[in-house]
Amino acid sequence: MNGTGDTAWLDSPSVLKEVVERLKTIKALGMDAAVDFHGRVHRPMAKQLAKALEPHEPLFIEEPLLSEHIAAIKQVSELTSVSIALGERLYSRWDVRPFLEAGCVDILQPDICHIGGISEMRRVAAMCETYDVAVAPHCPLGPIALAACVHVDAATPNFAIQEMGIGMHYNNTGQDITSYISNPDVWAVRDGHIDILTGPGLGIEIDEAQVRQLSEDAKPWTSPEFRGPCGELREW
Repeated sequence: MNGTGDTAWLDSPSVLKEVVERLKTIKALGMDAAVDFHGRVHRPMAKQLAKALEPHEPLFIEEPLLSEHIAAIKQVSELTSVSIALGERLYSRWDVRPFLEAGCVDILQPDICHIGGISEMRRVAAMCETYDVAVAPHCPLGPIALAACVHVDAATPNFAIQEMGIGMHYNNTGQDITSYISNPDVWAVRDGHIDILTGPGLGIEIDEAQVRQLSEDAKPWTSPEFRGPCGELREW
């Protein structure tokens, strides 16, 4: 789950208490939850939030800081026993290597559309295995990207968990990962799992007519930004 909304570089401790309460609510239902800082919690607050969440045993914390702050991420990793996940903003095995060598990431989340496809994902996963790091691919995208991820997952010994966008809040335009394909049953979730894809190719059947229809007059997606009261960029 998302940790916080728009957060200042130094913010009220009440912001952190609200995150902790949400995690406690989920845990009370008997479920585990990972908390995504999304890089929008800067170091003065990230250290506090990691420490505040620790007694409530989140599955992991994700992107405690933006990926360019590797030294600060290492500092946070040394302050908490909670597993740290990141990787969706890394674009090659060369971006990944410094985090593995620094020992500050426990779960790597490469995005198959960023990292360069299935072959490169396999190389990155093998690097992670060498450093005893789990792989949990980032994929809040459509059925083609997800199907490619699932094929990598099935061949990766250190695969941990797969992100998928089904039913997520950002799929609020009427389309989901069950759209665009004529065999949406491949994404049926049973006891937290889906079956390995067995069909030809990636295992999904693209509904080309629907893709063409939805692409008409489609507008480019713009990444949202969080800005402070003076217009300063906080997170994007």
